[in-house]
Amino acid sequence: MSKPRFRHLALLTLLLPLPAVAQDAAVVAAPQENPGERISDQVFGPRVPTDLAFGAFQRGYFLTALEFALPRAEQGDAAAQTLIAEIYAKGLGVAQNDQRAASWYQLASNNGNMLATFELALLYQEGVGVPKNRARAADLFSKAAEAGYIPAKYNMALLHIEGVYASPSLATAATLMKEAADAELPEAQYDYGTMLIEGAGLPPDPEAGARYIERAAIQNLPAAQVDYATLLYMGKGVDKDVEAAASWYARAAEAGNAVAQNRYAKLLAVGEGVPLDLEGAAMWRALSRRQGLNDPSLDRLLISIPPQDLARAEERARLWPSPVPSDAPTIETILEIPTTTAPDSENPAPASEADPEAPDAPPSSEPQNP
Repeated sequence: MSKPRFRHLALLTLLLPLPAVAQDAAVVAAPQENPGERISDQVFGPRVPTDLAFGAFQRGYFLTALEFALPRAEQGDAAAQTLIAEIYAKGLGVAQNDQRAASWYQLASNNGNMLATFELALLYQEGVGVPKNRARAADLFSKAAEAGYIPAKYNMALLHIEGVYASPSLATAATLMKEAADAELPEAQYDYGTMLIEGAGLPPDPEAGARYIERAAIQNLPAAQVDYATLLYMGKGVDKDVEAAASWYARAAEAGNAVAQNRYAKLLAVGEGVPLDLEGAAMWRALSRRQGLNDPSLDRLLISIPPQDLARAEERARLWPSPVPSDAPTIETILEIPTTTAPDSENPAPASEADPEAPDAPPSSEPQNP
């Protein structure tokens, strides 16, 4: 299995419930029903109260979001506390402060927020804003996983595979990984597909494994795109399809994956699954080299590339992902005006023509127009 990877999530779906406000029914009169609002609720469903803090956060008004969230956070609102933690963790409208973010995540975790518990686990995992403590991180991952938080289940699966801060158990890891994969987490789909192919913690099933890796590839996970391309090229778990393999290699190469760039270059160099293109192959080779991947076998395939094609490939790689600008059209700025030729006696020939033995004029240092 690959080295454990721990998933960091952006705060995209913080649902901040409005605080419950106790009201005296005897003092606050019930509003009169509006017929238009009643019909609207019947057609579109009941309206959700506006969440000012989350609304401001979504629109990028982070200081306004902080202003609305603080009073609620001080009263123990876990979602508001998590929102504030995110603002400080990412430095959104304020100076980034990992220690303050960790404090707010801790408060929100104590109040039962799964996202905060997970983010706090990541901080302990990496030692950001708190002393590094992987045992503490594992406890927090476990707490969030037991509460049903999918990314935490994925991380617990990795910990069970590692077998240091959780009991070593590939079977337990496979169970957790499948839950996360079926919840459409691309990293989990990729890892679970690999476990199925290798038979790690469960009976081997190359066909099912290929399907899970394909699902991760469709979600634009470059590592999964490379592996799915390889499965297609080899016909392992899927029908062999070199053209489809080349397409997936190209997709991962465009995303910047060095392995994909190298393998796609090889296919271009021999015209397998794609039209032969030595210049394109040299460009992808240059890009993979830039990331430290050198391949003598690919160098041998490109030994016959013409120098001018190699130069263009290097220039394309230098400018990638932007295209090489096309040459500007030549514009004539001097018109040749026809003149009447004078008699030879009035227009003596240049010295170089009149006297063949005269020395040649020194070459000009200015560019010459052929």
